[in-house]
Amino acid sequence: MPPQLAALLTILLILYLFWIDRKNNEGFSKAIWIPFIWIFFARSRNISEWLNLGTPDISISANAILEGNPLNRAVYTILIIAGIIILLKRKIDWKSIFFKNKWIWMYFIFAALSFIWSDYPYVALKRWIKASGVVIMALVVVTEVRPYMAIGVILKRLAFILIPLSVLFIKYYPALGRSYHRGQPLYTGVGDGKNALGAICLITGIYFAWNLLFEHKNKNGKSQNLHYSVYLIIIPMIVWLFYMANSITSLVCLVFAIFLFLTAKHPLFNRDPHKIIIISVVGAVIFGIMELAFGIKDNIFIMLGRRTNLTNRTDIWEYLLGMAKNPIIGVGYESFWLGERLNIIQGRWGPIVQAHSGYLEMYLNLGIIGVFFIICWIFSGLISVNRHPNNDYPAAMLRLCFILVVALYNYTEATFYGVSSMWILFFIGIFNIPGKSTPYKQPT
Repeated sequence: MPPQLAALLTILLILYLFWIDRKNNEGFSKAIWIPFIWIFFARSRNISEWLNLGTPDISISANAILEGNPLNRAVYTILIIAGIIILLKRKIDWKSIFFKNKWIWMYFIFAALSFIWSDYPYVALKRWIKASGVVIMALVVVTEVRPYMAIGVILKRLAFILIPLSVLFIKYYPALGRSYHRGQPLYTGVGDGKNALGAICLITGIYFAWNLLFEHKNKNGKSQNLHYSVYLIIIPMIVWLFYMANSITSLVCLVFAIFLFLTAKHPLFNRDPHKIIIISVVGAVIFGIMELAFGIKDNIFIMLGRRTNLTNRTDIWEYLLGMAKNPIIGVGYESFWLGERLNIIQGRWGPIVQAHSGYLEMYLNLGIIGVFFIICWIFSGLISVNRHPNNDYPAAMLRLCFILVVALYNYTEATFYGVSSMWILFFIGIFNIPGKSTPYKQPT
């Protein structure tokens, strides 16, 4: 098939998906387009890359990283301002939001204080402002009338656009959908790398698994399940893209999410929702103990067709730990991968700009205190979700999935920083917004 014809059919397919699903979007404010646009650029490519205005090797240039891209910065700034305006127009109990989510605000206060000891305080300030947009986007979603249905709408819209375009790019526009490493093709789709494509499949796959397994009703009591043709089109594409991306971390996380949803559907749990949270925490603790005692993760990696050093990740982690000079407070907010440090690391390990572990990334930038905040986020989020199931069980399971999946994902990828869409989903999962739940009818 000629690429031009394939592109036309893809555009028609995207239009069909939006058209056939139009009734399910009724009752949501236009404000959710703001976090949609943010996640669209954060999860696929920045606007400068879509417009082909960025240099292809920007990730390996220390000077380019310091300077950033003015177009990208302008877009995210506009979105932040739009998000603030939306929030100011809503009747929000800011005092309650602050005290019920104090670990989030305390983290950003500590991050702001780190400008004092950062080698690059101006760069750290710019990145701190951009990262604050993640919280603003999450707040725009969770202050919606039906917040967890709203994030479902956002993820669904992302799937309608990014999944077909990724297939198109890989099959018919290889210059856009593929990259090469040592002569071997890496399939990226609309992402900026194969792991980015895997993450696109992960977050959209979570939505479709949740939508299939938990029936939802709109304000008129009608089912909001998707038209059968949407499932028949999108799900096979996600499966194929997972195969092409070969992103094991994302695949494992999606399998975990599906397992969590299936377990949550069992009568043992949906009649007593708090049990699923207890089981999840106990399971994580047991896995940690078995890892310390028997090193089971190495066997898991071998079963998944991966080396036990996670494709040299563990070697890089050991090297980076040796470069950490301030174990308590780090080197400053998002300041580690800058200047001479970046040149030294890339001189030995090639074009890398993150630690491929969210926990290590946080440790390098904000030390043990930063990692402590991640732990507090997870536990405070679990406590918040534990109060939610009896009111809205499907929403509680989606929140729980976001928290646990992002916590797992950050073992081998770093998303607790920047404009990351995974960070937004994490904050949506842990945010405690009073009154944002609807009554849930127990299954019969």
